[in-house]
This record gives sequence, C-alpha cells and structure tokens, in this order.
Amino acid sequence: MRAEAQNTVAEIEKSLELLGQRLGVETAQFRLEEFNARVEDPNLWDDPEAAQKLMRDRQSLVDAIDTYEGIKQDLADNIELIELGEMEEDEEVISDAEAALKALAVKSAQKELEALLDGEADSNDTFLEINSGAGGTESCDWASMLARMYVRWAEKKGYKVELNAESAGEEAGIKSATYKITGHNAYGWLKSESGVHRLVRISPFDSAAKRHTSFTSVKVYPVVDDNIEIEVNPSDIRIDTYRSSGAGGQHVNTTDSAVRITHHPTGIVVTSSEKSQHQNRDIAMKALKSRLYQMELDKRSALVNEVHESAGDAGWGNQIRSYVLQPYQMVKDLRTNYETSDTKGVLDGDLDGLMGATLALNVSGKSRSEAKG
Repeated sequence: MRAEAQNTVAEIEKSLELLGQRLGVETAQFRLEEFNARVEDPNLWDDPEAAQKLMRDRQSLVDAIDTYEGIKQDLADNIELIELGEMEEDEEVISDAEAALKALAVKSAQKELEALLDGEADSNDTFLEINSGAGGTESCDWASMLARMYVRWAEKKGYKVELNAESAGEEAGIKSATYKITGHNAYGWLKSESGVHRLVRISPFDSAAKRHTSFTSVKVYPVVDDNIEIEVNPSDIRIDTYRSSGAGGQHVNTTDSAVRITHHPTGIVVTSSEKSQHQNRDIAMKALKSRLYQMELDKRSALVNEVHESAGDAGWGNQIRSYVLQPYQMVKDLRTNYETSDTKGVLDGDLDGLMGATLALNVSGKSRSEAKG
C-alpha cells in the first residue's frame, strides 16, 4: 500500500478509536437489547414523555452503532480492494479505492467531531453574546469582526441566525450584540467559544500605524427547551423598558420597546431590542432562563467552562484565543495550542478545527496547564 493511503488508513483508524470509545462499543449491543426490551413493554406509553425520551435515546444508540460499523466495514472493504488491485497490478482499482478512502477519512473525521457533542444540552439552540472589552474603539471594531466571524460560521453550518440586541460603538463597530443561533448541535459547537478573544494588529484608527491589542468577550448559553424546567420567581426580577441605542438600520430598533431584565439573586442582566415589546419580554425571559440553566450545568460539570472559572473583564489574563495579524499571521487557542496561519479563513468563519480541538480536550479531561505541557 502506498504511503499516502497508509496515512489515510491511520487517520480513519484514529477516528474509529474515538468513535468506539464514545459509543462504548463493547457494551453497545447489550444496551441496544435492553432498549428493545423496554420498547416492547405494553405500559411504555403510559408516560408519553418518558417514552419519547426512551425512543430518542434508542435511536441515538442505533445511529451511533450504524456509523461505527459502517465506517469500519468501508475501511476494511477498501483496504481489501487496494490489496487485490496490487496483486493484479490494476491501477484503476487501486486509484478508485484510494479515492474512496480519502472520502471516508473526511466522513470519519466529521463523525468524530459530532461524537464529542453528547453533553446534556449540546443539541440545543444557543444564545451567543459578544461584548467589547479593554481597548475602546479598537475593541468595538474587534467585537464587530467577531460577530461577523460567528455569523459566517453559522451560515456555513446552515443554521438560522437572529440578532436579538445590539449596541453600536461610538466611533466604529459594536459595544455588544446578542444572537440566537438555531440548528442541531448549535450549543455543542459554540460552547467552546466562551471566553476572551485577543486581537493584535496595526490599527486602522491610528494615523501613526502602530500595533494595537484589543479584547472582546464571548459568552455562550444553551436555549432552554420545553423539556427543561427553570423556575424564575417574579419577585427576583426587574423589567425595564428603554429606547434602544445604535446606528439604526434593519438590525437596531430605536423605539421604547426594548426590554431589559435584571435577575437580582445572580446579577444577570439580559436585553432584547426587537420591534415588539411583547416579543422582547419573551426573548429576554428565555435568555435569562438560558443563563440560569448554564449556571446549573456549570455546577454539575466536573469540567467547568474556563470562562466561568475565570469570570472577569475582557482583558489580559482571561483570554482563551489570540488572533495575531501583525507582525505575522497566526490564530492560536491557548487551551489546546491548536494554531493556524489561515487568519483570513478563521475570520471568515472556518472555526471547526479550533472548536474540534477544544471539544476533544474537554473529553480528555485535561486542564489548560496540562494541555500546554
């Protein structure tokens, strides 16, 4: 087998190993038999909610088994074809099998990433909150660049993006923005982005063309679906209406319909500035419940997201990722040491590599310091 094909086979085998670990391949068939036995219980649908959950869990297991076994079989079939082609010196058979292996490597890598998204709320939609930090106009411009990056990423995924609230910067960019991103595993993907993002570049706002450092914080919260009960005591919140500020245009409303909800016990503040005050109350309440749910997830989790461990201002000491545009081109995640020189691609929304590395790190259970080592 040619060296390139051997490397492709090794990549696929590595993905299969992780898929097998996430599936629990040794016990998967036994667990499926248990599910099948429970499905046949005549009293199953006495509790429709529990029955629906059981059916969803069973289907997830079936899909995971089929994916693992399918990739494993396709790998074996193509290795056999290559060996047969080499024995018969049939270059066409070898080339076709090598091309099939490359396609299988892409598929297995994607399934490997998807297998990491099995947290309690990973499949949910998500709220994405962006706030400019230290650096004034520079940070406001950086916040708008990050907003564009995430919108581009979401659009490439086929997700729906809604701008819930936005506050424009005094000279350029945005002070803050909140998006709702809707799509399967939206939260699971984006949760790794919570933290402070640092930009180093030659400032377009500096006539002396000096290098500037800017910070912007990103926070991600799962949208709480109807199956998750989050109680909010009316006496714990204050609801204010106000005139939305911003540059105007289709995204920013300038009537008095904007809504701000303050949750006194936690100090959480959420806003929404769509056209309808009733709609804004509903959006803001959902955002508050999502924030409270995220806090509960963090309490339960043994691997608390680092942005919540080191909650603080968007500035030095809290950053998770650096984007350096001058004097060289490099994006580096400080948690995983994953880096790429394709800064343009990243800022245009090519984030799966960075996200995938962090998801894999979270699964491995290593801390930031261990990852650096």
